[in-house]
Amino acid sequence: MTVIDTLNVDLSIVLGKSRMPLRSFLGMGRGDTVKLEASDADLVEVLANGHPIARGHVAVRGQSISVEITQIFRKAEVTRTLGETIGGSLKAVAAPELSEAEAA
Repeated sequence: MTVIDTLNVDLSIVLGKSRMPLRSFLGMGRGDTVKLEASDADLVEVLANGHPIARGHVAVRGQSISVEITQIFRKAEVTRTLGETIGGSLKAVAAPELSEAEAA
């Protein structure tokens, strides 16, 4: 377990996406905004090392911003043979409900 305890994973939260010409992007400066193709009610995606692992809602409590996980993606089937790729499709499962004490 000590190897897992020291394993680093890059987590990213995707709030929305946008497409724009490169010329517009390069012309942006400090304070410019990018309009996202999402609303505040949409779910955000949680990525681990660039791979989707969960979805959730953005929560603001005081000065803290967090993501409340509502779905966790699990591999349906994992191949454990060296040199082979992991197979199976992703399945969404509901995240376990947290009590008020656990959520805080």
